[in-house]
Amino acid sequence: MTSVSELYEARVRAGALEGDPAQRGVLPALDRVTAGLAAAPAAANGGWLGRFFGTPAPAAERARGLYLWGGVGRGKSMLMDLVMEAAPLREKRRVHFHAFMQEIQAGLNEARRAGAQDAVRPVAERVAAEARLLCFDEMQITDIADAMIVGRLFQILFEKGVTVVTTSNRVPEDLYKNGLNRELFLPFIALIRERMEVVELASPRDHRQDRLHGGQVWFTPLGADAERAMDRLWADLTDCAETPPLELEVHGRRLSLGAVCERVARASFWELCGRPLGPADFLAVAEAVDVLLIDAIPRLSAANFNEARRFVTLIDALYEAKVRLIASAADRPASLYVEGEGAFEFERTASRLMEMQAADWGR
Repeated sequence: MTSVSELYEARVRAGALEGDPAQRGVLPALDRVTAGLAAAPAAANGGWLGRFFGTPAPAAERARGLYLWGGVGRGKSMLMDLVMEAAPLREKRRVHFHAFMQEIQAGLNEARRAGAQDAVRPVAERVAAEARLLCFDEMQITDIADAMIVGRLFQILFEKGVTVVTTSNRVPEDLYKNGLNRELFLPFIALIRERMEVVELASPRDHRQDRLHGGQVWFTPLGADAERAMDRLWADLTDCAETPPLELEVHGRRLSLGAVCERVARASFWELCGRPLGPADFLAVAEAVDVLLIDAIPRLSAANFNEARRFVTLIDALYEAKVRLIASAADRPASLYVEGEGAFEFERTASRLMEMQAADWGR
């Protein structure tokens, strides 16, 4: 069996990765996960006996999971991909945590319609029957519906011998921070601490910012070249196998935009500004991301005054939050809005857009 450490060093030697001391520091924890999976009996969950009888593995035979947390751009998703590659079993799955919870909520609705008294158990057992290893990218919990069921869901997964590896930008104690009825969520944090090794990836380097440093972040005019440049940067900045929509809850309503991977999001101008969104929505976007790619900003004028006004509000929110902006546009900022109502006021926005292109911009 090839270990995670061996895969990592092979990629460094091949020039596919630049070695990072902090990343190397967490490799032993990742190796323990894959070694534990190799030692655990397949029938405990993935084999046909486990599927038929639902027999959990004895505690001593379970491979303990891992909760890998740290700042953005530190390589957490890349390291989790190495765990997936090194794990010596077929019954494994990598999924963005938000997409997984959407699947769970859909399964719960189906189970309730079928009359299940305990809707969580059949959904969790179905997940456990299909995977001995679950790798979740970017665990974050902001939805009260998810917060209220995630503890019981994971308890059943662990009972069934499922090993969970997850990445997060937050230490477990900060999950669902200040959320409604958070006291009901606290047992889940204790469960994470009990059943998973919590490891911080404390690298001082943000590899994502390294990739952006000094590079072009505003692409004009619109067309195939600008689109290719945006696609290249998106690929450089994201390591997620799945990029679900950015889902936000704003004043009790759900807002869905573009795609997201580890606090890097991408959406078109019309997704952001072509809908009746307001300051609260844009503040929520700015709080949820560190880098935002906006595709196809058009020329602004009286003909699209409402969209232009929303764009100004969006840029103000991104500017105040120090969000890194990457965009394709019909023209450079100073020439985007040159005539009609609002053109004079846009000069301030254009100035901010120019400032946000600086190499050292961002939080």
